[in-house]
Amino acid sequence: MRVTGLLLSVFGSLTPLVSALGTSCTGPIGSGTAAASDPFWLQTITHQGKAPYAASGYQVFRNVKDFGAKGDGSTDDTAAIMSAMSSGGRCGQGCNSSTATPAIVYFPSGNYVVSTPIVLYYYTQLIGDAKNRPHLIASAGFSGFAIVDADPYIDGGNGAQWWVNQNNFFRSIRNFVFDTTRMPATSTGTGIHWQVSQATSLMNLHFELSAASNSAHQGMFIENGSGGFFGDLTFNGGAFGMWVGNQQFTSRNLTFTNARSAVYMNWNWGWSFQNINIQNCQIGFEVHSGGTTESTQTAGGVNIMDATVSNTPTFVQSSVDTTTSLAGSLVLNNIKLTNVTAAVKIASGRTVLAGGTTTIASWAQGNVYTGSSTTGTFKQASIAAPTKADGLVDSSGKIFGRGHPQYETYAPSQFVSVRSEGAVGDGVTDDAAAIKATIAKWYGCKIIFFDAGIYAVGSTIEFPAETQAVGEAWSIIAGKGSAFQTVGSPAVVVRAGASGSTGKLELTDLIFSTIGPAAGAIVLEWNVKASSQGNAGTWDTHIRLGGTSGTNLQVSQCPTSNSGNTACMSAFLGMHLTSSSSGYFEGMWVWNADHNMDGDGVTRVSIYSGRGVWSQSQGPVWMIGTGSEHHNFYQYFLDGAKNHFLEMPQTEIPYFQPAVAAPAPFTKNTAYNDPTPAGNFAWGFKASNSTGIIVWGAGFYSFFQSYSDACSHTYNCQAQVLDLDSTSTVSFYGLNTVGVQYMLSINEAGIIPEGPNRNGFQNTVTVWTRT
Repeated sequence: MRVTGLLLSVFGSLTPLVSALGTSCTGPIGSGTAAASDPFWLQTITHQGKAPYAASGYQVFRNVKDFGAKGDGSTDDTAAIMSAMSSGGRCGQGCNSSTATPAIVYFPSGNYVVSTPIVLYYYTQLIGDAKNRPHLIASAGFSGFAIVDADPYIDGGNGAQWWVNQNNFFRSIRNFVFDTTRMPATSTGTGIHWQVSQATSLMNLHFELSAASNSAHQGMFIENGSGGFFGDLTFNGGAFGMWVGNQQFTSRNLTFTNARSAVYMNWNWGWSFQNINIQNCQIGFEVHSGGTTESTQTAGGVNIMDATVSNTPTFVQSSVDTTTSLAGSLVLNNIKLTNVTAAVKIASGRTVLAGGTTTIASWAQGNVYTGSSTTGTFKQASIAAPTKADGLVDSSGKIFGRGHPQYETYAPSQFVSVRSEGAVGDGVTDDAAAIKATIAKWYGCKIIFFDAGIYAVGSTIEFPAETQAVGEAWSIIAGKGSAFQTVGSPAVVVRAGASGSTGKLELTDLIFSTIGPAAGAIVLEWNVKASSQGNAGTWDTHIRLGGTSGTNLQVSQCPTSNSGNTACMSAFLGMHLTSSSSGYFEGMWVWNADHNMDGDGVTRVSIYSGRGVWSQSQGPVWMIGTGSEHHNFYQYFLDGAKNHFLEMPQTEIPYFQPAVAAPAPFTKNTAYNDPTPAGNFAWGFKASNSTGIIVWGAGFYSFFQSYSDACSHTYNCQAQVLDLDSTSTVSFYGLNTVGVQYMLSINEAGIIPEGPNRNGFQNTVTVWTRT
C-alpha cells in the first residue's frame, strides 16, 4: 500500500496542471525570485491595509524598528516593541476582546533583548523574518512570566488575567528563536505563555533553553484555554520543552532534544500529537493522570502518532497506576523507539509497556468499544492499527502534513495587491468586481495579496485552481446583500476552484464571513482537487459569522431574546467539500458567534447558521486542528465521504437550543441531504455512507440548554451528539464528549453511555471501531 502511495506521490507531480492563467500572465509564477540576501517579502511589500472600525489613520502593519527597536543583541528593546504592539488604542488590559484593531507586529532579522514580557495584544500576528528568523532574548535579569505573554496575570488581581482564556481568540506567532539562556538556569525562564483559545497558531519557532542539569527553563507554558493548533516547533534544553494544560489541542511536527521532560501534560480533555521527534531527553511525555471527576481533573487523554524517540529512558510516564479502569486515556500509533528503556511506565516504578529498540504499531490504555456493543473493555494492550488510505500518508508511511506556506523565497514583485487593483476593503463598498478582475488578470502568475480590510462582496468570488492568496492580519471577505439572503436559493460567497477542477490552490490568513441577514449564504464551496499531495488547502484561514462590528449580527440586532428571528440568520452553510474535491485544512475554525467579540466582548447573541462543515469529498482530506461550532443542523457531516483524517475536531452545540429547537429557524432541505436533528439539538458529528475515516482525537461538547450550563455538570445537556449509520467505517481514537448522555450512536440509537467513561469534566472513549 505504501509503495502505491509513493508512486502516486511521485507521478502525481506529472499530472498536467490547468493550462489557463490570468489574462495578464505570460507564464506560471514558478519559483521565488528573491535574492538570498533580501529580507522576507512581508517586510518590503507596500502596506496599505485598513481597519475600518479603528480610528482614522490606524496602522495595521508595524515594523518594530520603526518604533525604535535595535535588534543588536544588547539594547533593551522592550519599550520599543510594546510601543509597536499597543499604539493606536489597541485591545489590551481592560478590553475583553476586539476585532477593530488588527495588527501585524513585524521583526526584521536581528537579536532583540527584552527585560519584561512582550504582551501579545488581542488580534495580533507576531511575525519574524521567515528567511532569517529573529531571536527574542530574555535578558539576564528578565522579570515576568515569559518572553511573550498571551494572557498576563494582573498584579494583585487574585489570579485575574487580561482576557478570559476560553475567549482568547485570534493570535499567531511565527518565525522566531526564543532564547532564555542568559537567564540563570534555576529561574523559570519561559519562551511563551500561551493560554489561548480557537483561531490561534504557532509555527516555525525554535526554543533555546538552558540545558544545565538543574535547569528550570521551559519553552512553552499553557495552563488553561480552549485551543487551538501549533506545529513546526523545535526545543533544545530545559526542564520542560512544553508544560501544558488546555481543554483540547492539536500539535504537529515537534522536535525535542536535551530536555528533562519533552512534554509535561498537566491536564486536558484531549490532546493529539502527530510527527513527534524526541532525542536525548529523560522523559518524553510526563503525564499528570488519575483524576476522573470534575474536581480532580487531570490529563483526560493523550494521542501520539508517528513518533521517533531515541536515547530517552522513558517515552510516556503516568503519575498514577491503573490496571482495571479508566484513569486517563492513552493511544500510541507508529512509535519508533531506539534505546528507550520503558515505552510506558508509572512514576512509582512499574513498567506497563517495555521499550528497547522497536516499533509500537498501535497500543492503547483505556476503554475500548467495537460495533454496536454498549459495553466497553478496559485495555492496556496492543490494538489493531488504523488503516490509513494511501493518499493520506507520505512516502514514509506517516500521516502527511504540510506547514503554513509563507513564500519565503518570493519577491514583493511576485505579489499583486487587490487594493492597488481597485478594491476598497472598507466593509461597505461592494468589492466583488475589483476582486474578480484582479484574480482574472493575475491568478497563477502572481500571489494575490489581500491588504488588511473587510471586503464586502455582493456576488460569488471564485479562486480558480492555481490561485495562491494571502491575507494580512486575517483579511475578511464577507458576503453581503440580496444574493445571499434567500434561504430557498442559497448562493456561494467564496468558491475554491470551479467544479471538477484540478490544481494548486492555497489560501492563507483569510476570514470568510457574511454581513447579515444572510440566510442563503454558502460561505465556502471547495471544489478543487489537489494536483499533488497537499497543494490545495487552507492555513490560518477561518469562517466567522456574526458577533463583530459591521456584520449586523450583534447583540443590538440579535439579543438572546430574539427566539429565531430570521433577520438573525448568518449563513445557510459554512463549508461544503464537493465530491470531486480534496484538501488540506490546518487550524480552521468555522464559528457561528455565541457572543459579541466587539462592543463589550462578552454579551451573548442568538444568531443562526444552518450547517457547519459538509463533506462529500472522496479524499484525501486532512482536517488538522479544526473546529465547527454553533450551527443549527450539524457541526460536521460526512456524507458519502471517503479517506479523511481528522485530528482533534472540536464542536459545540448552539447555546440557544432547545428553546429555539433544531433546526429552527431553518427547515430541512433534501437537496443538501440534511439529517434529522438530534431531537431538538444539533449534531456535533454525523457520518453517512462514508468510508476510510480516521478521527484522531475529538472533542464534541454540549455545554448549555437554552443558555443554562447547569446540565454540563450532570452530563445530560442532550441525549446524543455523534451518530453514524450502520455501514460507515469511521474509527475514533480518543473520543471526548461533554454534557452528553450517549457518546456514540448508530442510526440515531444511543450505543455508548457516558456513565462508564467519566474521566474528569469530560467523558472519554479511548477507541471505537466498527469491528
